[in-house]
Amino acid sequence: MIGRLTGLLAEKSPPQLLVDVNGVGYEVDVPMSSFYNLPGLGERVTLLTHFVVREDAQVLFGFLTHEERATFRMLVKISGVGPRTALSILSGLSVNDLAQAVSLQESARLVKVPGIGKKTAERLLLELKGKLGDALAAPSSVAPGAQADILQALLALGYSDREAAAALKALPADVGVSDGIKLALRALAR
Repeated sequence: MIGRLTGLLAEKSPPQLLVDVNGVGYEVDVPMSSFYNLPGLGERVTLLTHFVVREDAQVLFGFLTHEERATFRMLVKISGVGPRTALSILSGLSVNDLAQAVSLQESARLVKVPGIGKKTAERLLLELKGKLGDALAAPSSVAPGAQADILQALLALGYSDREAAAALKALPADVGVSDGIKLALRALAR
């Protein structure tokens, strides 16, 4: 029904925005990944939207990228995942991080998102497998088993998902787990 809004950013209070479109103010809920990349107040903004009509409310969700909106729409189709949960997932993980977690079948990364329990995380991994562009998610040509082990080791050492993924991208093909961890730690130490 409402697919896109372009107007002036009138208010920002996470996760909600007020977008003034020719004198009409639209309240839009956005994931934090979009919220952090918004222009300043009073500046022009374009949001791709998803309109949800329920018995007790009509809610407009906004996204800066096509990938975020498409992922949101995939998430809300999963049993037990409503729009608020989908928004929470996209606020806790970028689309690429979510795709990587799905391709590596890492429920631990999903459980870190507020509102996502073990059962929901496992359902998400099952339902999204093969749908989120696994080629985008694969951070390197490292063998999948070694890649998962190296990534888990880096996360256990306290590195963020993004730091660990960046370190994996720099690894040579066919590296073993122990050598991969050493090389990744050297790259992260720089």
